[in-house]
Amino acid sequence: MKLNRTLWALGALLVGLPAVAASGCSSSAAPPPPESRAGRPDRGAALIAQYGCGSCHTIPGVQRADGLVGPPLTRFGARSYIAGELPNNADNLRRWISDPQAVEPGTAMPNLSVSAIDAQDIAAYLYTLD
Repeated sequence: MKLNRTLWALGALLVGLPAVAASGCSSSAAPPPPESRAGRPDRGAALIAQYGCGSCHTIPGVQRADGLVGPPLTRFGARSYIAGELPNNADNLRRWISDPQAVEPGTAMPNLSVSAIDAQDIAAYLYTLD
């Protein structure tokens, strides 16, 4: 009986640990899981240049992407949040890239009419930056 209570307590502790860990700010947050990284990163880098993202953002690996208006996108894959409010995952990133004004009305990030497939490929490239 005592062993069962000990095992139950240990199980409850282990189940609660992720919630405790997720509640704190951590600079070493793991990047999104690999299964969320659909898309073609090589195409994404070209699209970043095509849409002019580098005029506002510094983006490693993209020529002339040295803008200072928006935040630098270095180590993007290791970040916890997108735009300071969305959990960093592929679905939220595609949503943000496709229609940032719908996510955060009045944001400085313009709506560039990025298609769903282009947003997926751009996201795939950004997730290589971890």
